[in-house]
Amino acid sequence: MASFSSNVTAPRQSALGSFFAAVGAGLAAYMERRSRSEQIAKLQAKSDVELSKMGLKREEIPAYVFRDLFYV
Repeated sequence: MASFSSNVTAPRQSALGSFFAAVGAGLAAYMERRSRSEQIAKLQAKSDVELSKMGLKREEIPAYVFRDLFYV
């Protein structure tokens, strides 16, 4: 009688591979944080009139920039 096993093991990632994966994840997080900080700075530089035309108040800027990360 024939037997078949479908258990497939994924190859273990090398220590060097793990290191570069962690570095890549850190760089991605840094770039996203930097981009959001720049967006906040640009909005902070606008006048209250310009912000109101966008439907924003100055105190709502951080929530606006991070709106995709938080559901309130």
